[in-house]
Amino acid sequence: MLRVLYFLTAGILLTHAQDRPNILWITVEDMSAHLGCYGDAYAHTPHLDRFAKESVRYTQAYATAPVCSPSRSCLITGVYAQTLGTHQMRSAFAIPQTIRAWPAFLRAAGYHTTNRVKTDYNTSSEPRLIEEAWNESSPQAHWRQRSQKAQPFFAVFNDMTTHQSRSMTWPYAQFQKEVQALLPEEHHHDPDKAPVPPYYPDTPVIRKTIARHYDCISVMDANTGALLQALEDDGLEEDTIVFFFSDHGRGLPRGKRVLHDSGMHVPLMIRFPSKYQHLAPAQPGETVDRLVSFVDFPPTVLSLLGLTIPEYMQGIPFLGAASATQSPRQVVYGARDRVDEVFDFSRSVRTKDFLYIRNYMPHYGWNQRSVYPDQGEIRQEFYGKARLDSMNQAQRAFAGPTRPEEELYAVVEDPHQIHNLASNETHAETLAQMRTLLREQALATRDLGFLDELDQHHMTQDRTAYELGRDPQHFPLADAITDAATRFQPRESSEDVLVQQLASEHPFIVLRAVRELELRKRHSSKARKAVETTLAKWGDRKDTPLGLFIRFCCQSILGIHEPY
Repeated sequence: MLRVLYFLTAGILLTHAQDRPNILWITVEDMSAHLGCYGDAYAHTPHLDRFAKESVRYTQAYATAPVCSPSRSCLITGVYAQTLGTHQMRSAFAIPQTIRAWPAFLRAAGYHTTNRVKTDYNTSSEPRLIEEAWNESSPQAHWRQRSQKAQPFFAVFNDMTTHQSRSMTWPYAQFQKEVQALLPEEHHHDPDKAPVPPYYPDTPVIRKTIARHYDCISVMDANTGALLQALEDDGLEEDTIVFFFSDHGRGLPRGKRVLHDSGMHVPLMIRFPSKYQHLAPAQPGETVDRLVSFVDFPPTVLSLLGLTIPEYMQGIPFLGAASATQSPRQVVYGARDRVDEVFDFSRSVRTKDFLYIRNYMPHYGWNQRSVYPDQGEIRQEFYGKARLDSMNQAQRAFAGPTRPEEELYAVVEDPHQIHNLASNETHAETLAQMRTLLREQALATRDLGFLDELDQHHMTQDRTAYELGRDPQHFPLADAITDAATRFQPRESSEDVLVQQLASEHPFIVLRAVRELELRKRHSSKARKAVETTLAKWGDRKDTPLGLFIRFCCQSILGIHEPY
């Protein structure tokens, strides 16, 4: 009955609209809601502030992971990365043929689809997904490429300007030449006025980096203004619903890679032209506080266009006819797993009032050393301050070598999430409720993070990880959740055992062994010689994405420094 109601309502909506809207996604990188329209007085974002007055602005939009590849895996399929087995960053697990890149459904409905240009879907199935999804995926992809101007389009434009590379890791001179030089000098952000969050030490280096990040945001704002102007110049503004959002939180320490709001909360604005205003949940310039997650985006666009939502999709549509048949989201589920050479396993559940994080590897801190971000001067500042033991409690919670097993925050009163209430008896009932919510989300999504990555490799020889996750006989998830508290604790392997593992032909075994060696401060001559051999064997391997990170760990142990 609900499905019938959905199609009847969709038909009425599209008849009322008289034709199908174009959909434009403007996605930016590594950026929290640091925009003037979100109340950030330090930001200079005139184009997006104007866009916000024409749009519906969401205040509770969240990524599914605080790093790009797992988030993009979800955005292209409508399925959580940890359900697909693509949650470990730079993994190469395949996904079933039955799970398609969802723009393929728009193509089948007559849409011209383009992507400019990033994919980064974190799966060996990426070539298939790209072929399914896009008429064109390239640096030149544009809605202007469609041969018939009346053909509706879905176009994605991805702006790299706010990426961590620009805001943090590039040498400052390169940032000045390639980003800051695009801004008038009067729009350069003054480091002395930079808003320093309580989890950062207040130092010149940190202020300089924050100002740099905001300069990147201003350049991105100008780029966005130019793209919106192109839409208007082509006479398409009144025919196009425009989404603007970021792929996760900002690319500075305690932003990207963490499950706090600084890593997960994103800006989301959607502009509905007047002819499609009946599809909007509010009037232009108004805000919506509904919880939405990236997993909701694909079914939402399909719902807006009156197209069938595949049953395998896990999101809740928040616009269009289908949104009327489902209750709004009450909880957002977040996942943090291995990122490059940095091992981790944490899960979060976020409601409108509380954030709960369960750290299954509490022996690792949030700020583990990692070759790529460690190129940023701000990261070295954190390491130096940590050694001097000059940080306050909020700063040490991020920069320290370990972290608590559980974190609980009252997000309204504590927007920066620096007061952990997990051990506060006053909140014992809330803690129990959030634990239950996390378990329910893990079970509902068949979360493969509760399976060791090496076991996932071994158990997916004749099927995909997604299929394994749905096999209760071979992956008893309830038991895995119960065992996780002890299964992911330190292995404490001897150096001799780790050296033996370096000789393995399996890249994951080698990566885990060399990473554990890297984290130890001292190495015997035997271990260093084994590391030299490992670097020679794996350093230039192109047949596995893990080869690069094996190289990083080996070079770190041997004191070899070279650009990423």
